[in-house]
Amino acid sequence: MKNVNTLGRIFYALPFGIFGINHFIMQDFYIGQLTSFIPGGGFTVLLTGFCMIVACISIISKKYIALTSFSLAFLLFIFIVTIHIPNLINQKDVEVTMIALLKDVSLMGGSLMIAGLSMENKL
Repeated sequence: MKNVNTLGRIFYALPFGIFGINHFIMQDFYIGQLTSFIPGGGFTVLLTGFCMIVACISIISKKYIALTSFSLAFLLFIFIVTIHIPNLINQKDVEVTMIALLKDVSLMGGSLMIAGLSMENKL
């Protein structure tokens, strides 16, 4: 069972590393996704990309998993509230926005599960 938990943890973390790298490579795309009340523009995109890369490394290396996973869940919650919900309200690419919203809700749930398991020392 321990091997399954390890694989799950690694497979969960890897996409965040890729998402984080994408924030640096495709910065203009992500800036276009920001709503008008998110400050910082390009800096915010790079900061969130950096946070996702750090989260990936932390979860894979089993260092500060609970703190990282709770922080990642909070970051995903911010994405949901500040990007996806306003885009749904403004009818901006409703189908694509709904998929992104559901993806981030699922990832947030997974992050909370990993945080809980790590606090119970089951990872």
